Order: sequence, then structure tokens, then C-alpha cells
Amino acid sequence: MSWQNTLICWSLRRNFLPETRKPVDVARVRTLTSRRVWTPPPPRGWRLREQYACPEAPLRGEWLVRERRAEAGHATRTILYLHGGGYYFCSPRTHRAIAFGLAKRTDADCFSLAYRLAPEHPFPAAHDDALAAYRRLLAEGVPASSIVIAGDSAGGGLALATLVALRDAGDALPAGAILFSPWTDLAATGASIRDNDGRDPMFCGDVFARIAPLYLGTTDAAHPYVSPLYADLHGLPPLSLYAGSTETLLDDTRRVAERARAAGVSVDCEIAPNLPHIWPIYAPFLPEARRTLDDAARFVRRVSAASEPGAGGVALSSAVQSPEIQSSVRSIAS
Repeated sequence: MSWQNTLICWSLRRNFLPETRKPVDVARVRTLTSRRVWTPPPPRGWRLREQYACPEAPLRGEWLVRERRAEAGHATRTILYLHGGGYYFCSPRTHRAIAFGLAKRTDADCFSLAYRLAPEHPFPAAHDDALAAYRRLLAEGVPASSIVIAGDSAGGGLALATLVALRDAGDALPAGAILFSPWTDLAATGASIRDNDGRDPMFCGDVFARIAPLYLGTTDAAHPYVSPLYADLHGLPPLSLYAGSTETLLDDTRRVAERARAAGVSVDCEIAPNLPHIWPIYAPFLPEARRTLDDAARFVRRVSAASEPGAGGVALSSAVQSPEIQSSVRSIAS
């Protein structure tokens, strides 16, 4: 474990964890988040295009695009990124370290969606926004086989729920999905919520049961588009999942990986020893974050390779679902 990770976990225990033990105060959390002291600039050779002016636009958020192709059309790959924040705080701006890191490593255009937040906009607002954004990409000529949906925490659960809804509706599915520490069970039934309470440097165990109602509204927590853990996962494109071994949400990742593999989905699942919730957000400072983004980028290149020139034009998002391709579970070396 790096000294940087030790420092980050110490800081989280001192500053973030105590906040999760307090009653939920939406305004306070949003204010604290807005005071974030640093956000990465666009990588050299890239252009950031913010699209926040029209609140109803399906593609409300921000694009990161290579300057040399900013006016020349779409890239070979496109990442649709869904940020975390319990469905009630954070934004594309707070999660640029992950989105920018993935785009740069994969030479992909990356669109980070500013979906509507709870409690002002409970389910299905965020879900509808994610579906609308994906469908707008298709309508604008981006091939489904060149798109990878990625998300962290609540955004990771939203990404998986989006895949399920797209499959149910008969839409063309993206090439794959990357889920960093996804929140997939708003009923908060995972054993790790209890077992890792006190080990997780970021969250106490009962916080998720307290914040879930903000997004749920009157919806049952076991609704598959709210908690995709309970969805039928057959027919989904390849998934790459990451979680820390001490996370209270660890079982939200492990159980999805098990259910997806049982449904015949190609799954990579990495359980990282002693790393905090959505640790890639600490790139480039944290070496483990850089390594995880490198690994996620390899997944993006692998599953979207069929959309590259000379690959034959076959949609890999369908091909990789064959029984011959095995799922894998690995651990990140400490």
C-alpha cells in the first residue's frame, strides 16, 4: 500500500467519515463539495466543452474531445460517464479526474452527464436522463459498439441500471461498462455494510439506508432500475467492476459480479486491498488510482476494438457474450 493511500485514508477518516454519521443535510453536503480545492485541467491536446446552459437537454454536462478532431467528427471510441454522489450531490466537474483519465488513456471522446439530482428529482429522473443521453449519442451517429458506459458509486449503479433498461427496450447495447465501487443495492442488504463498518475509511455502515430514500421517493428499493442487483442480467455487454476490500459497499460489487457471471455475462471484477471508495478519483496523486485507470483503459480498448478500422465491423458487444469467453475475478496487487 502506497504512502499516498495511507495519507488519503487518514484524511477521509478524519474529515469525511464523521460527516456520514450525522443526519443527512443535502445543502450542507453540496456546499462542502463545492469547496473542492482542486480539479484537473483538460489534458494537453484536449478541449473541454461545457454544456450546462440548457437544463432540459439530453446531453447536459461536458465533453472532453481531442483538439485535432473537435471539429472533425466522432472518435473511434466514446465514453459516457455517470458521476457518483449518492444521486444527490456532485457533478461532472467533481469527477473529472476519472473521466479525463479514461479519455486520455483510451483516446476516446468522453461525455460526462449532469443528470438531475435528488431529492428535487427522485427516481426515475437520473435514470431517464442517462437513457436519453445514450440514445442521443446513437441519434447523432455514434455507433453503439464504440460506446462504453462508465460510472462510480451511484453513477456505477446507474450505469448498470441503464444497461438493463436498454436491453429491456431492445436498444442497441454499448460495447461494455466500467463500474467503480458501484452502489447497486439501495435496500442496503449487503453483509459488508455491517462487516466493514469501522474498516471503511469513508462511510459508516448505516449511511446508505439513510440516503437511499432521497432517490427512491415512493419507489421500492428492489426495483431493478433502482437497484440493478435485483435485475435479470442476462444479455448484457462485458462488465469491468472495481471495489476496495474494506468498503461498506463491497458486496454491492461482489454480488453483481456473481449474478452477472451466472447469467453468462463476461465479467472482470477486481477487489483492491485497503483502497477507499472510488479511489480512481485521486488520480494522478494516488499510484493505485493511476494503475486502475490504466487497467480500465485496457478494458475499453479490448471491448471496443471491433469498431476500429480493420476490425471487420463486428459489434464486439454481442460477440463477447458467447459461452466460450470466460469471466474472471482478480485482485489488484497491494
